[in-house]
Amino acid sequence: MKTLLIKSVGSYLNLMSYISKPYAGNKALNLFTHPRKGRVLEWQVDFLNTAYKEELSYNNLPIMTYRWLGDKTKDTILLAHGWESNSYRWNSIIPELNKKGYTIVALDAPAHGHSGGSEFNALLYAEFINVVAKRFKPQIIMAHSVGGMAATVFQNKYQIPSLEKLILLGAPSEFKDIISRYVDLLGYSNRLSHQLNKAIIRRFGIAPNEFSTADYLNSVKTKGLIIHDKNDPVIPYNDALLLNNSLKNSTLISTEGLGHSLNDASVRDHIYNFLEA
Repeated sequence: MKTLLIKSVGSYLNLMSYISKPYAGNKALNLFTHPRKGRVLEWQVDFLNTAYKEELSYNNLPIMTYRWLGDKTKDTILLAHGWESNSYRWNSIIPELNKKGYTIVALDAPAHGHSGGSEFNALLYAEFINVVAKRFKPQIIMAHSVGGMAATVFQNKYQIPSLEKLILLGAPSEFKDIISRYVDLLGYSNRLSHQLNKAIIRRFGIAPNEFSTADYLNSVKTKGLIIHDKNDPVIPYNDALLLNNSLKNSTLISTEGLGHSLNDASVRDHIYNFLEA
C-alpha cells in the first residue's frame, strides 16, 4: 500500500509536468526536502530532559541543542543526527561517552526535533552546525547519514583548526546518487527528473553532480573514522570507499548485518577506541 501511494504521487507529478514543468519540479523538490517525521516523540522526552538545553539561532531559525557536561580535561563531542531523526538517536552512546568524561553536545537538524524550519538540506544543516560549533567549540564531531554530509560541508567551508577528529557513520557521498534513488523511488519521468535538477540549481546554486562529500573531504585534514555496513540498504557501501579514499587521515571500519542505523555495541566500541587513541 505504501509503495502504491508513493508511485501515485510520482504519477501525479509526472502528469503535472506536462501542464507546468516549473510547478512539477518545485513540488518534487519540496517533497524531497520536507521531512515527514523526526520531531521529538513523547517517549523520547525523558532522556532529552537529562541534558542542559540551549536554543541558538541561524537566520531567525531556532537551533535546539542538548549538552551533557563532562570532565573539563576531556574533549567536547558534537553529535549530528541524520534524516527524519533527532538528538534522541544518540541515547545509547551518550551515557557511556559522558561516563568516560566527555562533554556531549547534540543538535537537532533543521525541521527536526525541536529546531525550527520546515525544510531540510545539508547546506542549511552545515550552517546550523557552524553556529553550534562556534558556541561550544568541539574537538570532535560524530555524525550519522546525511548529518555526515552536513558536517563535511561545514568543515570544508570553515576549516575549524580546533576540530581534531571526525566520525562518519553511514554517510553518503554523491548527492546525484541520492537524487537518482529518489527519482527511482517515486518513478519520475525523464522530463520531471530534468526539471527537478533545474529546481535544485535555482534554489541552491549548485547542480546535484557538483555536490560530493568525497570531494569536500579532499581539503579536510581532520583525523577521520568512517563506519559503514556492507549491506546498508539506504546508503551504498561504495560511498564509504569514496569517503575513505578522499579523507587522507582516515580509517574505514566495515560492518555486516547492522544496516543503516549502525546502532550496535560493536560500533560503539570502535568509536571509543578511536576517541581514546
